[in-house]
Amino acid sequence: MAVDEQDTCSGVGCCQVSIPSGLKNQTVMLTSPTNRTGIWDSNPCSYAFIVQADRFEFSRTSLQLMNNKSLLPAVLNWEIGNQSCDAAQKSEGFACKRNSTCTTVGSAGYTCKCMPGYHGNPYHPDGCQDECKDSNPCPIGTCINLPGNYSCKCPEGYKNDVMDEKKCIKDNNSSKIILPLVISLGASGGFLLLMVGSLWIYWGMQRRKFIKLKEKYFKENGGLLLQQQLASQGGSIETTKLFTAEELEKATNNYHESRILGEGGYGTVYKGILPDNSVVAINKSKVNGAPAQSDVFINEVIVLSQIKHRNVVRLLGCCLETPAPLLVYEFIVEGTLSEHIHKKIGKRSSLSWELRLNIATETAGALAYLHSSALMQIIHRDVKATNILLDEHYTAKVSDFGASRLIPLDQTQLTTLVQGTFGYLDPEYFLTNQLTEKSDVYSFGVVLMELLTSKVALSFSRPEEDRNLANFFVRFMEEDRLNEVLDDDIVNERNVETLKKVAEVAKRCVRLKGQDRPSMKEVAMELEGMRVTPKQPWGKSEVSSPEDTEYLLGSAMNSDAYFVDVRGDFGSRGATIGTTSGYDSIQIQMVMPYDGR
Repeated sequence: MAVDEQDTCSGVGCCQVSIPSGLKNQTVMLTSPTNRTGIWDSNPCSYAFIVQADRFEFSRTSLQLMNNKSLLPAVLNWEIGNQSCDAAQKSEGFACKRNSTCTTVGSAGYTCKCMPGYHGNPYHPDGCQDECKDSNPCPIGTCINLPGNYSCKCPEGYKNDVMDEKKCIKDNNSSKIILPLVISLGASGGFLLLMVGSLWIYWGMQRRKFIKLKEKYFKENGGLLLQQQLASQGGSIETTKLFTAEELEKATNNYHESRILGEGGYGTVYKGILPDNSVVAINKSKVNGAPAQSDVFINEVIVLSQIKHRNVVRLLGCCLETPAPLLVYEFIVEGTLSEHIHKKIGKRSSLSWELRLNIATETAGALAYLHSSALMQIIHRDVKATNILLDEHYTAKVSDFGASRLIPLDQTQLTTLVQGTFGYLDPEYFLTNQLTEKSDVYSFGVVLMELLTSKVALSFSRPEEDRNLANFFVRFMEEDRLNEVLDDDIVNERNVETLKKVAEVAKRCVRLKGQDRPSMKEVAMELEGMRVTPKQPWGKSEVSSPEDTEYLLGSAMNSDAYFVDVRGDFGSRGATIGTTSGYDSIQIQMVMPYDGR
């Protein structure tokens, strides 16, 4: 085609035309009206081509530059069918697949393209794919897919470009942040390590201090002497066990208040459960003993632990690692004699006379054993109804040796500070401070009077001259009015004579002068002779069936009548401490409940 002098292709000598949209067929013919061979050198222009509009611009020299071109860019636009997107989406065979959109081309037909954030072939059966799935479009960082888009999570030291969040650029401020952070973490770690080390050292020092303190208490309480005594016996003292402080803390749940069985002037008694599930009573003293008395205390522990009598509560062992020694006793379940004969805690019937006489006889036998048959003579010094416990068979158990004293066999009396409970206290001992076995005889006589009358040993609700049961009882006997003070529930035609004989024994026990009183051995023998054992299969002191129990306890007995309420986790069984309401005591002793053996 001819080239005009102008930088245009107006159609004279050359022509340039756009291919219209929607064109389906186009034929281009190139002809020359004259033979241009002669002027080929001066104007060798004879071209026809299709080219992308924005890739070619006509000029005087553009055609000459075409001499070296064999390929030119071209764009072929195509479309599907002759329907718009709206019509095609409603017909079968719609070509646009998942994650793609439809675009109407011109007046007819449509094409498909992937939605933003997706790539691939929109006509493929699987449709367009997530850009982060098959490849990572982020040059730096990790691709994070978003609905219809994606973003790039930049690595440490980089940040997202403000202009393009898909682009990560170097963060020059990161080192300024990281360095102080590293320093801060290092300092915190070092401080934490220092604290842990300091606490470890402190804990170790405290533990060593605690161990030394336990060793100190152990020595002060006579632990070394006890170990020597045990070694000299060749291990024959099997019943004396040394418990550790940790063992007893664990057994009592760290001396939790729910485990308290009784409290008194000397301390508190707790229920303890040992690792073998055996139940014990643990006496925790409130008063620290003087180190000078440790020898006497250890001797008492050894002697008391050797007492093997069915009517004496057994001392199982002790703990010497605390400021005051802890004593561990067997546990007795049915509470104190006082609670039964005085109908405490809602009891509706009292013990029958036969059972009362059995308890009195067993108690007298136990005291006689302590006075004459033990390794050393033991004076209880606080015999009273609250210190006589009953096991599940209502067998008597003498308890609470907190005030007891050992007397060498070659001595008959001992000078001590007066201790005991008003109402039971021997007046001769009170006046002279001379303690003898006859002091226990006097106290036992008062217990006999309680068994006969069901009245407390000391009561301020009675007239002044009758507050002391011993004086009250003896006066009525001398006035031949014994029947007026006896408990009506225990009197019947068969036992009147026995009641009178027991009353005579009680009267002799409370004579003012100790030398005029019988010994506990004599009292035990007399009571044994008066005891009438019913012809029942259980023997002399055990109850083996509900019917037998009812026979001994009385016809009005209720099945719950003799369960003794207790603080803590015993339910309806156990025992409480106690001095009887209204007692005036020089020293209040605590009653230690135990489980029967």
